[in-house]
Amino acid sequence: MTEMTPEDLEKMQEIEQMKKTIVRKVLTKNAIQRMGRIKLVKPELANQLELYLVQLYQSGEIKEMIDDKQLKELLKLITNKRKFKLIR
Repeated sequence: MTEMTPEDLEKMQEIEQMKKTIVRKVLTKNAIQRMGRIKLVKPELANQLELYLVQLYQSGEIKEMIDDKQLKELLKLITNKRKFKLIR
């Protein structure tokens, strides 16, 4: 495993700060609270959702703030993509 340089750490911190800023811009108060609960239970899912929101924001697909109901729909979309079946 390679060690992280101070530059790598700084870059990661910048990315995390960018994600937090964008998430606060696009989510309503209730949706932010739900995101916080998701982070406690499934941090990897919350990270994936944050990255998805950043992509949507940067591509200009988010026209208005996302409420709790819309966030649930995004969660369904993400979790459905992750499911797969093994066929023998």
